[in-house]
Amino acid sequence: MFGFLRKESGAVAAPVTGKCIRLEEVADKVFSSKMMGDGFAVIPENDTAVAPVDGEIVMIPATKHAFGMKTKAGVELLVHIGLDTVELKGEGFTVLAKQGKKVRAGEPVIRFDRELLEKKGIDMTTMVIFTGGDEKEIDLKVYGEKVNAGDAVLEG
Repeated sequence: MFGFLRKESGAVAAPVTGKCIRLEEVADKVFSSKMMGDGFAVIPENDTAVAPVDGEIVMIPATKHAFGMKTKAGVELLVHIGLDTVELKGEGFTVLAKQGKKVRAGEPVIRFDRELLEKKGIDMTTMVIFTGGDEKEIDLKVYGEKVNAGDAVLEG
């Protein structure tokens, strides 16, 4: 009822529903080698990527395959939907939240046509990468388990 009184949560939620895996298991060296930062990944069973944290959407590229967020505490992260999806130039992706918008963890940000993308042979593994403001190693208790979009996987 009084949502404006709620304190920003430091928890990190799953960006999609599916099986949670270690970043090292992602079939792309840029992510698995943690070149961009540490994080985790989820192999999606659904078609909507949600905000993994409370914060501001600071970046959505024209290709709509990813979005960047920043929390009040200064933690920056990237949600990257699928591997090599930048090549699709936005095909199969619909933006649901605008850049500059403040969102809560669990709010839908991008919908993707999973069926179309899988038909094209795209690996839809979705990564959450901590790109700044949080240098701790990510080790989740839910690796190998099904997680639900918007549910906390890392307490803040």
